[in-house]
Amino acid sequence: MLIDLHTHTYPKSDDSFMGVEELIESAKTMGLDGICLTEHDCFWSVDEIKALSRKHDFLVVPGCEINTDTGHVLVFGLDEYEFGMHKPSFLRSAVERKGAAVVAAHPYRRRFLEDPGRKPEARAEMLARAGGDELFQICDAIEAVNGRGSTMENSFSQDLGELLKANTTGGSDAHRLEQLGTAATRFQCPIAGLDDLIRELRAGRVQAVDLRNGQ
Repeated sequence: MLIDLHTHTYPKSDDSFMGVEELIESAKTMGLDGICLTEHDCFWSVDEIKALSRKHDFLVVPGCEINTDTGHVLVFGLDEYEFGMHKPSFLRSAVERKGAAVVAAHPYRRRFLEDPGRKPEARAEMLARAGGDELFQICDAIEAVNGRGSTMENSFSQDLGELLKANTTGGSDAHRLEQLGTAATRFQCPIAGLDDLIRELRAGRVQAVDLRNGQ
């Protein structure tokens, strides 16, 4: 199954320019098997998600993008924000209590600059520094393909995944309809809802897919 793990809709994400209804219908048209709604520090309720899935006859999974002190993460399995989640150690404790899953979103941010990153020695230094970042130690996977990232940025994320021997995912990070359909995650097993998605993410039976070039 091909699922976009990273999307944003207005008004729950105030920097988005698309509504949830048009997001879902567009995802269906593009041939995706499901989408995750990962608003910024904001959660969809179980009842809202069930209503959307029934209305559109499409897999919709709730998540959230949380801003931590050292980067953004996508969380699946939490249902509300608690003060302290900006600290990676606090967030991981909450995730473990709930049996949730965590994915490092666009891990190149704050860690990679295309200039001077074009120079091999500078890129290697940035990669080594990122490899020691505590944020990735609390994650079940890292986002190796972000639909809004450049080729160089995503390449850095992919190399970081290899360095960390981490499971990798893909997501469009769409804030506009034209950004949808750029990246997704391939799941080896069927996903019927949140519990399935969490299980497969934690088991690592996932693969990042760049839909822009057919990889």
